[in-house]
Amino acid sequence: MGNLGVTEIILILIIAMGFGLIPKIFYLITLQNTINEIRPENRRMEPGQVWLSLIPIFGLVWQFIIVANLGDSLKAEFQSRNLPSEEDRPGYSIGLAYCILACVSVIPFVGFLTGIASLVCWIVYWVKVYNFRMMMMYQRRG
Repeated sequence: MGNLGVTEIILILIIAMGFGLIPKIFYLITLQNTINEIRPENRRMEPGQVWLSLIPIFGLVWQFIIVANLGDSLKAEFQSRNLPSEEDRPGYSIGLAYCILACVSVIPFVGFLTGIASLVCWIVYWVKVYNFRMMMMYQRRG
């Protein structure tokens, strides 16, 4: 077993990025479906705009915009449907923590620790957003 050549390293990186992209795609589908569940008059962004977060570097900034707009949209929707919420802007706090930690994770040395924390916050935010969508769907049908 010799050293890996440049071609093999590039191939491994492409495969690794592909595997990293799969959860991100499912996450963005969750965000898009949640925004679709919100009445158009309560939306602060269009559902398809979540996909802009796939643009390298710009996506780090766009995540902040998604989290803020989704929090405001959920707040307006919950108020119009008389749904209870423990947060003023549903999901905003954990979403903001995820965004900040994701940005800090690009800093060498500290990045590893904040990267892990960012991953945890991202998963918690994702689950919260999914649960908000389920709550709205249940309320609409019930």
